[in-house]
Amino acid sequence: MLYDLNVPWSPSTTDSQLLQTLTLSASLGYGAVALNTTLTQAPSGQQGVPFPKLSPDSPTKLPRILHRATLVLDDPAASNFSLPALVRMYDILAVRPLSDKAFQNACLTFDTPIISMDLTQNLGFYFRPKPCMAAVSRGVRFEICYSQALAADARGRAQFIANTTGLIRATRGRGIMISSEARNALGLRAPADVVNLLDVWGLGREKGMEGLGSVPRSVVVNEGVKRTGFRGVVDVVQALDAPFTKEKQEGQPGQGSNKKDKKQKRKSGEETQRGDKHQSKKMKLVSRDADTAKK
Repeated sequence: MLYDLNVPWSPSTTDSQLLQTLTLSASLGYGAVALNTTLTQAPSGQQGVPFPKLSPDSPTKLPRILHRATLVLDDPAASNFSLPALVRMYDILAVRPLSDKAFQNACLTFDTPIISMDLTQNLGFYFRPKPCMAAVSRGVRFEICYSQALAADARGRAQFIANTTGLIRATRGRGIMISSEARNALGLRAPADVVNLLDVWGLGREKGMEGLGSVPRSVVVNEGVKRTGFRGVVDVVQALDAPFTKEKQEGQPGQGSNKKDKKQKRKSGEETQRGDKHQSKKMKLVSRDADTAKK
């Protein structure tokens, strides 16, 4: 199954626009889509998930819908986000660092599974292999949103290509997750087109397919275990009871009776073997007596 874990949503997005984007996403082959909202400050305690509830009776087939929040992080020391509260509200959390210090903090210590950046902008820092590989070893994924290049001007596209190639070089193509960040249906592209485009920029086809499939799937599964499992490590699954059969009704006594039957069969078999041997001896004696009588 293919994933697109970044479909931006804002209060100005109408239900018809969102439905059109989700319908096209499903027709292109994406099985799971995450609606993304950007947070610049911590939400209030009474505020819930802002996403609209789509009607389940939609005539068109829709992908599986997840809820995601992207936290804009400029100064890690001044961050006022309460991650435990956000974890209870959203399925996936991501961070968008705006400075070198925030990027280092996101790679090494920040507890979010996705690092997402606007690659069309001049970030003010370079992607160095050491923090990037440390983030990959922690299970953090770097997100590349191809729709940023499609909606940018010539300068923005050049900056996007430079940042993308630098990120691929620093991570050696590992831990790269591909999303659309399409604000409307026109920004979506088919998976094959996305893989070919990133292949031109240095990400191999195999890594590109992993960026649409196994890499985002690992994020969804791990975040699901954190929210539903025991202490975020063991997933607790309620299993169905086994069907109640007649053998189980008999219980242990039935097993004992089976053992007794086996013993009785063995005894009867041994007795029949002894009887056959005794009768064969009698027949031999009778035949010998008959031979002596003839002589």
